[in-house]
Amino acid sequence: MSLTVQPSPSPALPVSGRTLLLAAGLIVAATFAAYQNSFRGPFILDDEGSITDNLTIRRLASALSPPHEGAHDGGLTVSGRPFVNLSLALNYAVGGTAVRGYHWANLAIHTAAALVLFGVVRRTLRQPALSRHGAAALPVALATAVIWAVHPLQTEAVTYVVQRAESLMGLCYLLTLYAFIRGTEPGAARGWPILAVAACVLGMASKEVMVSAPLMVLLYDRTFVAGSFRDAWRQRRGLYAGLAASWLLLGYLVASTGGNRGGSIGFGIGVDWWAHAATQFRAVTRYLELSLWPSPLVFDYGTEWGGPASEVALHALLVVGLAAITVLGLRRSSAIGFAGAWFFAILAPTSLLPADTQMTVEHRMYLPLAAVVALGAAGLHALLGRRGLIGLAGLAIGLGWLTAQRNLDYRSAVAIWQDTVTKRPDNARAQLNLGAALLLQGRTADAAGHFEQALRIKPDYSMAHNNLGVALVQLGRAPEAIGHYEEALRLNPADGEIPHNLGDALLLLGRVPEATEQYHRALRLRPDYADAQDNNLGNVLLHEGQTARAIELFEAALRLNPRFAEAHNNLGNALAQLGRLPEAIGHYKTALLIQPDDPEAHFNLGNAFYQSGQLQEAMSQYDAALRLKPDFAMAHSNLGSVLLRVGRREEAVRQYNEALRIDPGQAEARDNLARLQAITPGETKAQN
Repeated sequence: MSLTVQPSPSPALPVSGRTLLLAAGLIVAATFAAYQNSFRGPFILDDEGSITDNLTIRRLASALSPPHEGAHDGGLTVSGRPFVNLSLALNYAVGGTAVRGYHWANLAIHTAAALVLFGVVRRTLRQPALSRHGAAALPVALATAVIWAVHPLQTEAVTYVVQRAESLMGLCYLLTLYAFIRGTEPGAARGWPILAVAACVLGMASKEVMVSAPLMVLLYDRTFVAGSFRDAWRQRRGLYAGLAASWLLLGYLVASTGGNRGGSIGFGIGVDWWAHAATQFRAVTRYLELSLWPSPLVFDYGTEWGGPASEVALHALLVVGLAAITVLGLRRSSAIGFAGAWFFAILAPTSLLPADTQMTVEHRMYLPLAAVVALGAAGLHALLGRRGLIGLAGLAIGLGWLTAQRNLDYRSAVAIWQDTVTKRPDNARAQLNLGAALLLQGRTADAAGHFEQALRIKPDYSMAHNNLGVALVQLGRAPEAIGHYEEALRLNPADGEIPHNLGDALLLLGRVPEATEQYHRALRLRPDYADAQDNNLGNVLLHEGQTARAIELFEAALRLNPRFAEAHNNLGNALAQLGRLPEAIGHYKTALLIQPDDPEAHFNLGNAFYQSGQLQEAMSQYDAALRLKPDFAMAHSNLGSVLLRVGRREEAVRQYNEALRIDPGQAEARDNLARLQAITPGETKAQN
């Protein structure tokens, strides 16, 4: 049965400002309670390219020109999304790369979106077409906003920092609709239509999914306000012209990324559309399942195609059935039809365009979930009245608790990827990223095992070959690493990082001309990697004794990236070789300000202090190096030498013995210990 559209608005239900303020406070409190344990989660996956390595966010002047290339499998999340990039630049201006500030900003965006959703649902239920639901407007809107805000399915768009692209677009989408609604109310200020267009423009600059917003506003107008498309256009053609104009900006931004987001999405990327469509039937079914029962949540579903015909048919039957209900509802101008259109229209861009890596992505449900929750809240209230509100409150508490539990999986890169591998063991990308996270923790052997597992799943995975090479170098197996680097280059000859790593391995084996050739190759492939290449070529020249030229290259690297800790450390080594110890000490200290947990920099600074006669400072740095790396044989040996010079003979002996236990080939420790054993303690003191 269709809902009748009345020609004039029903009387507004009396709701005090204090009541609305209390409702808003409850939304804010519930959202904060669900996400209060998310602030310490580190940057993960795409955060690196879009935040920590994104030079355009370091100055507000360049923030509206996000990088168009990066991230080897599909471009950067911020590419073609200047409003997202600007928001990250504001974060950087306030707190640099301190992750906590980015989490606070994400939570603020999500909370604002929940508040706007509350306004949209409340004012929609007060529309003439839904006048019989007017008394339920406040409780249903409040339940919808709280449940939507604390639902665990939202964690990927809130706790995963760079996916603010989704939440920021969602806020703009909701604000566009809310401003439209306010602008159609009697006595509305003239600024509301302007705000609607502005929000729509910002949404287009946040994510391409915003494309459907002008059409959804028109559909809302026809369903709940004007009564027909003709009347909607006649009454507000200026507004719709402004909303439609935002598509011009979106078209320009899409074109700026090549029209296919770095070759990861679109009809020209070599992915069969029918195979992708078959997968999307399953994806949409999965989204609906998670809306009703949010477990298990998976950070990365991996690449999956089609499936058994019977399974695809079952999923297709459900999706097509829901689409048919939506079409029927739209013909009758019903709220159910609008909710269904909201669900399908927002999912359509990512579901209809073929993709080569992400078939099922939970953050895509950020806005579509609002339709599911609103229908559920309204339906439960209609069936049970106030008793239904008690059930909705209990549901919100349970969902909030589940969200807090899900946030724990984001506490570290290892935790989120271990959770993903546990749920999707055949996901090669998850195995790769778990290995990378373990490698950063120093668990090199475990990391190598996951890289090998990724290659068992996907033998032609160039990144897995590259990362396994990195692990093998750290395990002292450089010849094996070279084989994997060469295979990675064969599979992906355009990746500039691979020859860079191959050059490092060749340099370790003393094959300096070949290493130099690979460094130059890497520089040709990735000119943006010039700081790292200058640093590596500087190392080659330092190894060859060309210290002056090496210093020039280290300084060039630092001009490109003043926060390049390794280049500061290497420049310190070169300056120390020339006896310029005060300058060397300055660069070691700068390296440690940038990267305080680098044992090599502490060791080198200790050496410079030792050569300068600053023995207490030298001991402090050797101690710091050994706290970070207890098996650092040379640090034990050098600490022993300092202790000997200050008359602490027994401690010096212990340090020499420890150095020889770790590395029996430590000649300096062995010689010093032999000399100590050949003289008496009294003679030692006399010499010192």
